[in-house]
Amino acid sequence: MAGNEWINGYLEAILSTGTGAGTVDEQMQKAVTPPESGHFNPTQYFVEEVVSSVDESDLHRTWIKVVATRNTRERSSRLENMCWRIWHLARKKKQLEGEELQRFANRRWEREQGRRDATEDLSEELSEGEKGDGVGEMIQIETSKKNFQRQISNLEVWSDDKKEKKLYIVLLSLHGLVRGENMELGRDSDTGGQIKYVVELARALAKMPGVYRVDLFTRQISSPEIDWSYGEPTEMLTAGTDEDDDNIGESSGAYIIRIPFGPREKYLQKELLWPHIQEFVDGALAHILNMSKVLGEQVSGGKPVWPHVIHGHYADAGDSAALLSGALNVPMVLTGHSLGRNKLEQLLKQGRQSKEDINSTYKIMRRIEAEELSLDAAELVITSTRQEIDEQWGLYDGFDVKLEKVLRARVRRGVNCHGRFMPRMAVIPPGMDFSNVVTQEDGPEVDGELTQLTRGVDGSSTKALPTIWLEVMRFFTNPHKPMILALSRPDPKKNITTLLKAFGECRPLRELANLTLIMGNRDDIDEMSSGNASVLTTVLKLIDKYDLYGQVAYPKHHNQSDVPEIYRFAAKTKGVFINPALVEPFGLTLIEAAAHGLPMVATKNGGPVDIHRALNNGLLVDPHDDIAIADALVKLLSEKNMWHECRKNGWKNIHLFSWPEHCRTYLTRVAACRMRHPQWQTNNPEDDKAVEEEESFNDSLKDEHDMSLRLSIDGDLAAASGGTGLDMQDQVKRILSKIRKTDSGSNGNGGGNINMLLDNVTSTSTSTNTSKYPLLRRRRRLIVIALDLYDNNGAPEKKMIEMVQKIIKAVQLDPQTARVTGFALSTAMPVIETVEFLTSGNVQVNEFDALICSSGSQVYYPGINTEEGKLLPDPDYEVHIDYRWGCEGLKKTIWKLMNGDENSPIEEDLKSSNAHCISYKIKDLSKAKKVDELRQKLRMRGLRCHPMYCRGSSRMHVIPLLASRAQALRYLFVRWRLNVANMYVILGETGDTDYEEMISGTHKTIIMKGVVSKGSEELLRGPGSYQRDDIVPNESPLVASITETTHENIANALKQLSKSGGI
Repeated sequence: MAGNEWINGYLEAILSTGTGAGTVDEQMQKAVTPPESGHFNPTQYFVEEVVSSVDESDLHRTWIKVVATRNTRERSSRLENMCWRIWHLARKKKQLEGEELQRFANRRWEREQGRRDATEDLSEELSEGEKGDGVGEMIQIETSKKNFQRQISNLEVWSDDKKEKKLYIVLLSLHGLVRGENMELGRDSDTGGQIKYVVELARALAKMPGVYRVDLFTRQISSPEIDWSYGEPTEMLTAGTDEDDDNIGESSGAYIIRIPFGPREKYLQKELLWPHIQEFVDGALAHILNMSKVLGEQVSGGKPVWPHVIHGHYADAGDSAALLSGALNVPMVLTGHSLGRNKLEQLLKQGRQSKEDINSTYKIMRRIEAEELSLDAAELVITSTRQEIDEQWGLYDGFDVKLEKVLRARVRRGVNCHGRFMPRMAVIPPGMDFSNVVTQEDGPEVDGELTQLTRGVDGSSTKALPTIWLEVMRFFTNPHKPMILALSRPDPKKNITTLLKAFGECRPLRELANLTLIMGNRDDIDEMSSGNASVLTTVLKLIDKYDLYGQVAYPKHHNQSDVPEIYRFAAKTKGVFINPALVEPFGLTLIEAAAHGLPMVATKNGGPVDIHRALNNGLLVDPHDDIAIADALVKLLSEKNMWHECRKNGWKNIHLFSWPEHCRTYLTRVAACRMRHPQWQTNNPEDDKAVEEEESFNDSLKDEHDMSLRLSIDGDLAAASGGTGLDMQDQVKRILSKIRKTDSGSNGNGGGNINMLLDNVTSTSTSTNTSKYPLLRRRRRLIVIALDLYDNNGAPEKKMIEMVQKIIKAVQLDPQTARVTGFALSTAMPVIETVEFLTSGNVQVNEFDALICSSGSQVYYPGINTEEGKLLPDPDYEVHIDYRWGCEGLKKTIWKLMNGDENSPIEEDLKSSNAHCISYKIKDLSKAKKVDELRQKLRMRGLRCHPMYCRGSSRMHVIPLLASRAQALRYLFVRWRLNVANMYVILGETGDTDYEEMISGTHKTIIMKGVVSKGSEELLRGPGSYQRDDIVPNESPLVASITETTHENIANALKQLSKSGGI
């Protein structure tokens, strides 16, 4: 509805056609008769319901057609049809509002129940010595503002003495068009303020003491639709600037790193990027590993320099940062920018779309789950305002303000939280670059005497004016009056029409000032979106209604470079900047205006409250009250002393919003995070040297030796190994001779190490590898078998071992690649059952370089880490995934959640459990909760984990947040440098509930159709959740399917996929 002015005409038309009886007042006094009774009066219903409730722009377009219809009967028919449409819309809106209220009530009850359960469990877990006075604890929890500020001051502020730190910081911002210069802000909805923010943040961080390199990761796009620069893999933003440090290397500074993921030649909107997130993660991981090694050589004596933090911006980057943080075991930071739950709430309140329609359009449920996962993994969440914490993040399962305070109080007192966790929230306003701001001191120019600037004595121009000044001035009868400046998109939420109404209805304000509305760029209003066009049309009508010609400027175009000049123009007229938005998340324009010396009038809803508290340079108003808006503007413009005071206050405190201040606060907060890094780093150079020597010595020997182990399935062993025994012995002698000659001049220590190594290898040359380092270090390709083929009891079917045998045989068809290929088995079975399964098919465990067992909670390397013949799990991996793992708290909570009645649907499976996997047998599948529902309830109780159903829905596993079969593959990449791009994952058509995570990424995937008939995926998601298409791409050159599972077909599929990259 374009300002609703057409309603009067609509009513007059209805009355003139005779479809309604009586006056409008009489109609409004009558009760509406339901249409089901057969006496529905469209006029009556319209007056009663529509005028005050429905706001649909498409009805306006229909009304235009009605007006154009001259035939009375046809016109009457159209009017009646239109009223019926309105009735259906109103009914749908009420239905959606009712559903939303019910959903909100249910969610509120669930959150309160979760908080109550968590606090009760925490209270029970306290020992007598830990239990304190409940009132005293609540006093601690309800921390006053003063105490909160004292805690902040206790943090060690980042300062110039941190130069020796040499930090490597990773920023992620996936969507939109990202480049350092000539940013195309506003080109589309994905290329906006976030792009400018992350680029400037990267530049500013790289200039801070102690920061050596900043990488900003985004998507690489090589599309003819956009500029070629977005296809460049690397772009320097700024070089290292520490002139006092001679150790600055060529890799220092800030860079944009573009990672290809998704279709290479298409620019995709952010809603379409979700299925390709895993591909981005693998590509970014490869770059980070390479960069950590390069930086280590430059500044750390060869020791890898891991990212200090990985900072995700927006939901898609938050999801990616969570996976990267888990793979590297480094802290994660999150900035949401805008949040999915908040957007969903707003769209539902509008009543125009159902939740299903919203999800289809915006992929909103996938976005919300990404934000929840980000909260699970993040150490720190950075917000622009306090309002964002309370009113936006407070909507999420993974964050509860009250429970966060309880947990924080326990941490301060040194009391165990038993695995419960809430991320820390920090309010850090965005930084700004004030380098282009010229401070105007008080003087005749600042006092509004533009005459001295614009005209000489004889009327000739004395000074060239900026083009945008001339463009604005042409609207005004008197351009020297103080200017009221509003700068925003013509969005209904920005509330420009209320500002115009306030200006039009206040005569003193009109006489005192001019009004300038900078409402984006436009060519033709009819070509704009309906919402923006509606606002602009209303603006033009209000200008005409109040006869504001000569007093209001609304230029059609401006450049980004014109914005500082617009602020400067308003400041020279002693004007005021106004932001009347209904709700303003932050209010960056308010800071820009203050930097140019403009006092502000701003909405009291949202971020401006925090800005006003910091700057104290204006007034806050109710955006719905046009009289209050007018009064505030008149007050600031007419009281000169107040105007000057606000101006000086803004300049005095504006440094609080500068980039150096932002980065100083940022680094202070980040430094307070719990620092983590890969635990397998060695500080012993001798150990590293021994590893390299051992590997180079074993290369040829192990390749030949492995070939003798590979073909033991179906009688091919003798043929494959015939004649290799003598060759192997000769090769050993040659290598020993070369190494002894090379080592003859070395010192005692070095020679001793080498000789011991030779003795060890010589003694084991005819047996399997007994090195403390697995064969994975030398593999160039890894075949990962992840078939989830189980019977109703969760036991592996016989067909599964047959498939394993076929896969191994298929690899051996190409002897050249078989020499450098290893095997891994990825399964939900514990290691004991896995070994029994392989033995049942006469497959030696040593055929596999790695066993990923218990749904990714343990990793084994057959041939090493053994004790009395028993395989031992990788201890580094166990440390790696232990982050936020609260085993006992999870057991107690899951038991409560899953046992709502006497007949428990689960029982603990101790045989399948381990230190990082809680396993349950499913007794009654109909009572089992979906994975997304269970995870939601655990999040509400502060518990972070990875629940899943597996083994044909016969088991439920709960493993650590950072553990999964997919993440285990990334661990092998990080730990042993076996590139994920050279991994081939073999799956069935379905599988365990973590099956989808195994499909996408830079690895190659082979789906064997007709092999797995029953999986556990029906227990993954409930109705209304995101879909598989939001996780897995419909088509990918990295995924192949085979219908006939012969070893020849498998070999052909491997060969075909190798052409897409890797080996």
